[in-house]
Amino acid sequence: MLLSNLLIGALCLTGASADSDTTGPDKNGKYWIHGNGISASFIRYGASVSNLIVKDKYGIPRDLVGGFDNATYYEIDKQHPHFGGVPGRYANRIKNSSFEIDGVTYHVLPNENPTAAHPAGVDTLHGGPKGWDWRNFTVVSQSNNSITFSLVDPDGEQGFPGEVVAYITYTLGDLTWDLRMVAIPTTKKTPIMLSSHIYWNLDGFANNETNTALNHTLYLPYSGQRVDADSILIPTGDIVANQPGSVNDFWSAPKALGDSFNDPEIHGNCGFNCTGYDTCYLVNREQNGPHDWRADGGFVARLQSPWSGIQLDVYTDQEAFQVYSCNGQNGSLTLKETQGLFDNPKFPRTIPQYGCVVLEVEDWIDAINQPSWQRSKKQIYEPGGDPYVLQASYRFSINDTTRSDGHY
Repeated sequence: MLLSNLLIGALCLTGASADSDTTGPDKNGKYWIHGNGISASFIRYGASVSNLIVKDKYGIPRDLVGGFDNATYYEIDKQHPHFGGVPGRYANRIKNSSFEIDGVTYHVLPNENPTAAHPAGVDTLHGGPKGWDWRNFTVVSQSNNSITFSLVDPDGEQGFPGEVVAYITYTLGDLTWDLRMVAIPTTKKTPIMLSSHIYWNLDGFANNETNTALNHTLYLPYSGQRVDADSILIPTGDIVANQPGSVNDFWSAPKALGDSFNDPEIHGNCGFNCTGYDTCYLVNREQNGPHDWRADGGFVARLQSPWSGIQLDVYTDQEAFQVYSCNGQNGSLTLKETQGLFDNPKFPRTIPQYGCVVLEVEDWIDAINQPSWQRSKKQIYEPGGDPYVLQASYRFSINDTTRSDGHY
């Protein structure tokens, strides 16, 4: 295995910083917190995670998330890949950039799929052209292992009705990263659906055998169904089955992300002329009755790399799970100094197509435009009512028992 100076530097970083109680941003504008065997940095822009470091099966620290070295660059980069941020006020896509509440139709700003007739776009993605992960949050508090951000989203921003006050808390524990998102409408009924948009590569983009994440094994034990979507990934209203052995079957057994890439069904699976995944899988745990999402029934997703041995188990109270296989990456995004290999000319220090995977915990996408799904109490909130709450726990471990066929 090839090693690089950057990994030695990462080892020094985690070793030197883990015992520090220093708060506030470092010279790169990042706020660091630490747990047992895990360190992470966050930035105000989008309340984004910028670094997340754990050791692989060889004891080498790996930075597992895409991002930039300096916090200021997040606002400069024209691609804006939603690196590690909190998309809002409504994550994923809104059909026709509109929705109805109590008989009133609201129009939000479009920002995706432009046409000659609609140069700004025909739908809204992740809250619009200035969604939450385009804005600077306020750091409310920071300790050695936890940080909380806040945002006040004004009435009418991006076209959404009412003011919303949000708090995002990240906490590190024993190889765990917990997040809690709370959003409170203060003036009007409004849709709220948040998520966490992290670009994962469990090899730290340092695998000297492949620079993609298609070697990663994914297991979604409760996701025998998915939301059907059209050619621009807008839900059709249909819920379809992920038949055993099909391209979208990650529930009957663990499967490497690249295992189905020779199946003709994979072409167009993520929209027009797209090969890969950008898919909303449902989390069907209700069959088991009342449960504690932190323990009962276990994880809703497991991602594992045989190369690094790092395994990520995702626990959440949410009932859908978006998987994006980084089909749109083209090698133009540069790796951070804490990632990749400097001494391997085989791969450039950039994120290629399929070089990462995004795992988004959330509710059913665009349910505000699908009344037959009966999700309004999960997505429409009003002053004086219950707040919007999203909770998730990311738990890391070492598991190098994956067989060559991608199964455990």
